[in-house]
Order: sequence, then C-alpha cells, then structure tokens
Amino acid sequence: MSPAAPIVQTDALVIGAGPVGLFQAFQLGLLGLSVQIVDALPQAGGQCVELYADKPILDIPGLVECSGRELIERLLAQLAPLAPGWHLGQEVTRLTRRDDGRFDVACADGTAFDAGAVFVCAGVGAFQPRRLKVPGLDGLEGRHLHYHPGTDAATLARFAGRRVLVIGGDEAALSRAAAMAERDGQPPVQLMHRRDVLQAEAPLLARIDALRQTGRIVFHAAQLAAARQDAAGRLRQVDITQPDGSLCTLDLDALIVCQGLSPRLGPIADWGLAMERKLLSVDPATFETSQPGIHAAGDIVSYPGKKKLILCGFHEATLAAHAAHERLRPDERGPLLYTSSSTLLQQRLGRRT
Repeated sequence: MSPAAPIVQTDALVIGAGPVGLFQAFQLGLLGLSVQIVDALPQAGGQCVELYADKPILDIPGLVECSGRELIERLLAQLAPLAPGWHLGQEVTRLTRRDDGRFDVACADGTAFDAGAVFVCAGVGAFQPRRLKVPGLDGLEGRHLHYHPGTDAATLARFAGRRVLVIGGDEAALSRAAAMAERDGQPPVQLMHRRDVLQAEAPLLARIDALRQTGRIVFHAAQLAAARQDAAGRLRQVDITQPDGSLCTLDLDALIVCQGLSPRLGPIADWGLAMERKLLSVDPATFETSQPGIHAAGDIVSYPGKKKLILCGFHEATLAAHAAHERLRPDERGPLLYTSSSTLLQQRLGRRT
C-alpha cells in the first residue's frame, strides 16, 4: 500500500477555477494569503472556456470585447505572480470544520487540505462530463479515454502521432479536433457526431471544413457502439453505428469525448450550509455562508439584489477575500492598500524587487 499523500496546508482553499474563482485567488494572494485551487475540470476556465470560449463578452470593465478564452488567459496571467497551488481534474468530496476553526478538506483522489478558510466559487456546480456507456471502455479513462481534455500545447502534445477519434459536434469537440489535426505529423483525426450538423462560430466551422477538404479530419455521422482493447488493456479499435444501421470499425489509440457538461452541486449540498433554491445563502457584507470561515462568490450565491454577472462575481470575491483576511490575520489590519501606490502589493505582483 502506498503511503498517504501529505496534507496540503493553506490559508485559503478556492473551489472552482472559473473567472470568479481565479479572481478570488488573485484577491487572496494580493492580501498575502496562501491559496490552493481545486476544480473538477482538467483545465482552468469553467463555463468561459467550455461553453463560450470563442464568443464575445462585452461587459467586462475596461475591455471593449474579449472572448471567454481570452478572459481566462488574462485572469491566469494576472494570477501567475502569486503562484497558487493547482489541483485540476479533482472534486472536493468532504469538508469538515475543526474545533480550532480550520477546515479538513478531501478530494476524491485522496488529496487532503488543512485550510484556514474555504471559498466556494463553483458557478452553478461542478461541471461533470457526460460519459459514454458502451461495452469495452472499462479501465481506459485517463489513459486512452479522455473527457474534455485541456487545449494547451502540453496536453495536445500527448496525442502527437496517435490515431484519435473525437466525439462531439459543438465548439468544445471541434476546437480540440482542429487543434490536433493542424499539428505537423499528426495522423488524420477522426471526428464523429450523431448527425452531420455541427454547431460552432463561423470561423471554427470554416477551419473544420478546410481540414475535412484536405483529409486532415475524417468525419463520421455515427454513434459509438463498442470498443476493443488488446491483451495489455490498450484501446485498439472501436465499432461505430452508421445511419443505415451498419457497423464500421476504426483503428484507434485514443478517444476524446466532448458530449457536453452537466453542472452538479454534488457534495456541497451535504456540507450543512444554508441554501435557497440550490444556491448558497451569504452575507453580502462578507460573502460568508451560514458556516463561519466558508465564503462563496459567483453564480452559486444568493442574496437580495444578486445578479448573475461576471462583474458582480468579481465584487463578491473581493469582499470575501478582505473579510477572510481580517479573520485569519487580525494583526495585519490597517488602511486599504492600492496597487497603484503600495510597494508591498507591487512586490507581491512581481513589479518591484
């Protein structure tokens, strides 16, 4: 039996790596608190990346227009100097408050945290991929079967030279298929959707069409029927059912599935927090939930006048961070500092030595 992983000590644990979670971590780090970030998806971004990566967002202060992906890239760049800990592709399953006011938190994979404060920025819940239910897939997930993998260069490089089938017909599936098909030396990427009607913004559809025309993407209007593994448990083939009912066999090394995400409140509902219509009730002065030390911000919260806007989530995260800082570091109370004039804040952001 392998030894248990060490418990991660942190001032603050942020649950959710969407735009509000990222800004929450930034505000906490700016105040000098150590931060760890957990998200059920394998990459940061939440809804911004998974649901509207290339669609325009027009109401972020100071930005005339940016895409969901660009907003996340900007938030990650802003956060980078504060160096939070990252735990992606993990879901928090247990949270208990200790007698000393700190929290013991555990993830499904066994990762454990000792946190001074917890911040729930989970949007409408933890996004879970819709999983395939066909014979032959047992034991393949994470090795040959991947749900909504990241789109960064390092992740895409893992599929270099491999025969890949991407399943899905929306932006998430098409962007991954196109990115892989455009890599030098990549075998033709197989793309499958139940019908030959794809949904995405026009520029992405044009990319897919061009790649189909050159044979870099081979499209199938079909559904997965079964998968076959070799003696070593490696994916080797899949059978797909075509519109006329006939079966076709594809030789494969990897299967990428992007058939949508379902938000799920999950274990949060079992933490004894006051809720209203599946949303966390919070104090709008501190964004603390009914449990002292547990704060929440973003679409998951409810209070009088709440508006589900990214801008409002940024405001909520800021007040939550300052409230937690006052509780965790009461000796550091003082006048509000501004990044335009505070040497300390500028040092934390790497702008001064």
